[in-house]
Amino acid sequence: MTPASGGGQVRNLDTLIRLGRGLSTPGTPAAPGRLSVPDGMSAPLGCDAVGMPARFGPQVVPRLPRVGCVYAGDAHWWWLVPSDSDYALEWPAPARYVIGAVVPDAPRLIRRPDGELPYTPPIPLYLTLCRLTGTTPSWSQVVSA
Repeated sequence: MTPASGGGQVRNLDTLIRLGRGLSTPGTPAAPGRLSVPDGMSAPLGCDAVGMPARFGPQVVPRLPRVGCVYAGDAHWWWLVPSDSDYALEWPAPARYVIGAVVPDAPRLIRRPDGELPYTPPIPLYLTLCRLTGTTPSWSQVVSA
């Protein structure tokens, strides 16, 4: 059935990708190892996470125009970003991009933003990490024909 005939819901490729990645719906408890969204916040765009070795964490936060939820573990600091923030981006090493915000260590929440959204904007985070690691952003690299 089509939506015009009063039938089912239209699903586009983005919806199917999100479903395939197993994003939880609001109110669903976090899976073991998954960073949880704090109470009183919602993640309507899903959640992925970007991690950097802990030594970089204190250098990243002051360089960002807006900082969402930040989690710190012994080895890494993690920033929540909207799902699919890895689309067309190669995050610079030693950054780690994890789908679904499922992380290997058990970090604790060290920063919670004002408002209802837990996200750090991914482009400023990406540019900050490129600058700290001396990496040229992927869209600035020369491509040969």
